[in-house]
Amino acid sequence: MTKIFVIYTGGTIGMITEPATGVLKPFNFEQIIEHVPELRRMDYELTVHSFNPIIDSSDMTPEIWAFLAKLIEDNYEEHDGFLILHGSDTMAFTASALSFMLDGLSKPVIFTGSQLPISEVRTDAKENFITALEIASAKLEDGRARVPEVCIYFENKLYRANRTFKYNSAKFEAFRSPNYPVLVEAGVHIKYNDAAILKHDRAKLRVHTSVSNNIGVLKLYPGISPEIVDAVLNSDAEAIIMESFGTGNTSTAPWFLDRLRKAIENGKIILDISQCKAGSVEMGRYATSSELKTMGVINGYDMTFEAAVTKLMYLLGRKYPKDRLLRRLSTPIRGEFTKI
Repeated sequence: MTKIFVIYTGGTIGMITEPATGVLKPFNFEQIIEHVPELRRMDYELTVHSFNPIIDSSDMTPEIWAFLAKLIEDNYEEHDGFLILHGSDTMAFTASALSFMLDGLSKPVIFTGSQLPISEVRTDAKENFITALEIASAKLEDGRARVPEVCIYFENKLYRANRTFKYNSAKFEAFRSPNYPVLVEAGVHIKYNDAAILKHDRAKLRVHTSVSNNIGVLKLYPGISPEIVDAVLNSDAEAIIMESFGTGNTSTAPWFLDRLRKAIENGKIILDISQCKAGSVEMGRYATSSELKTMGVINGYDMTFEAAVTKLMYLLGRKYPKDRLLRRLSTPIRGEFTKI
């Protein structure tokens, strides 16, 4: 019997409507079979760990990421896969973080949730939960997991976690991954895109729970003032994510480039990602980004904002020497970006 470890952190998926008041409240997720009776027909042994108290995903923290990673580590040998039920608002951050923290992963860790509570007639919760379980239990002919990576399953599609972002709060299709193919599509049949799935890591699982949130964000816009740029670049942040225009372009105003150059000379790490949801930074393609490459701004290629944040947190937490950190930042380590 396939053994799946289910972690319920909170979120809409675990809510039911109180008949007397109409207010949503969490139910005891250890009684999941009562709410999803279809599970009785499936050959799974479920172990459920519910957060107590449950948390709204807006209150997610790196400390909770570390707790989740350790929980997976402690139950790793006894289970075939892991299913994490999580609020959708920050799911892509948590899932991306775990993709980096779980080094040597060879079993599925699948995040899912829902847009409507599990008690609603039209809910997407049951389908998301049941299909995510099926994918988490899927194996190759030799017995190895078919999807040995951290993923997000929502509305019939499985995505690589660190390639995914939430784009819609009003539709069942809440997530997208425009820069990387869908790993699994669930229709009448469940179709696996095996060529896009990470290969098995033969190494033993190693869990890294130390992360650093000492990062800043510089989102560019026409007319941004020197004072705003200074506030970010002169902060105590060790690393800055710069959300630039198009393929990685910025203003060529001397005052702006001088400030970036000085920040890098003073030891700041500046990672350039695009504000566009699809496409990649192509540093040096245009004159507006060629100077960035020369001064030492790091190319973020097609990383999502969520992946950029969590990868920096992870790498800073490892306390690498600066040169090694920059090499790791510029190299895909969990399939989080594609070099061009």
